[in-house]
Amino acid sequence: MPERDPLLTRLQGCPVLIVGDVMLDHFVIGRVDRISPEAPVPVVRFEHENFRVGGAANVASNVAALGGQAYLAGVIGDDVEGSRLRDSLSRLKISGDGLVQDPARCTTRKLRVVTTRNQQVARVDYESDAEVSGEVERQLVDHVDALAAKAGAVVISDYLKGVVSRAVAAAALAAATRRGVPLLVDPKVPHVDYYRGASLITPNHHEAEAVTHMRIRSEAEAREAARRFRDRAGCESVMITRGEHGMWLLTPEGETALPAEAREVADVTGAGDTVIGTLALALAAGATLLDAARIANRAAGIVVGKFGPATASVGELTQ
Repeated sequence: MPERDPLLTRLQGCPVLIVGDVMLDHFVIGRVDRISPEAPVPVVRFEHENFRVGGAANVASNVAALGGQAYLAGVIGDDVEGSRLRDSLSRLKISGDGLVQDPARCTTRKLRVVTTRNQQVARVDYESDAEVSGEVERQLVDHVDALAAKAGAVVISDYLKGVVSRAVAAAALAAATRRGVPLLVDPKVPHVDYYRGASLITPNHHEAEAVTHMRIRSEAEAREAARRFRDRAGCESVMITRGEHGMWLLTPEGETALPAEAREVADVTGAGDTVIGTLALALAAGATLLDAARIANRAAGIVVGKFGPATASVGELTQ
């Protein structure tokens, strides 16, 4: 039996607040035997379906899977999908008290039609992506203020589905600052100005290229892009996730290349959620940013070997 890293033991019970776009991932799974005579598309014979939490809710799920205490602030609709999402969170022992119900929008749902060999045939998105405002935004800010008082780290999980308004992002930053805990952001390019003052931002290489207006094809280019991104976003540290090329971490103390740890890639869906959830939990447990990044890199290598939004366990990280 491998000896457990002491840091993994310290993760247990550490509180993390996740603020952002919660989603429901809906998988319709069936067998494909023929092409439709009506159009050149496969005919999927339904076999079963399943639901998983996605987006910011998947970040919370990753925190909970590693033994952390996840608090979640987001928005759902007054619909069946919202109820299903609440039920799913409850089964994962994640409180839905920070979710605001907005009858004017639907709960974000990504419906994927998938074959029994895990090949995606089509995806249908149900969403309302207008930024929150008025009473819904005020309730969300109140939840962020209240829940951050319990948190050892705060995460903004931005999927551009409307929850991360300028006011909500500012509330998360102010609450983290008052609490004296790190604020981590999984960003979207149009909102880069919302995150100024964050402790760490984790763009993927496409997002880093868009913000810095440069190509990233080497470690040297990743180094320069991270520096430019930090200057543009006004944050302390940057970690660029580069898929099979690993990660590039820039902190005030220095720079580090982290090679990818995946042995086999089945599905990259939700890998960014795993990275930022693991980072936040490790920082809440008192890890250095470099140690937190190493554990997050290891967790990402595990989840990309699984289908759909997935989590890594402490046992898997230990092995």
